[in-house]
Amino acid sequence: MEGHEFTFPGGEILTGMGATWFVSYAYYEKIDLTHKNWQKVTTYKNRISCYKRGRQYHEYWLHEILCMANDNLKKNKLGLSPSETKAMAKKLLENWK
Repeated sequence: MEGHEFTFPGGEILTGMGATWFVSYAYYEKIDLTHKNWQKVTTYKNRISCYKRGRQYHEYWLHEILCMANDNLKKNKLGLSPSETKAMAKKLLENWK
């Protein structure tokens, strides 16, 4: 996500971990403990810190991610397509508590 920062609330935190990584880790944490794509980056421990720091924004970010351009969401190193990322975000929102 070089040179790009999200401008919505908490965007600087989301920028620090990446939108696809955020969805991947949230999916692991809340839906499927076997989902491990978020571990495909060596910086995942630092990203977990960002994730925890931004908890109050998580639901809001999921809505924003569903509206993001696919071209931006495909720029990840997790092996997830934009449609997979959005499907996971949608499932997270459907199961939000």
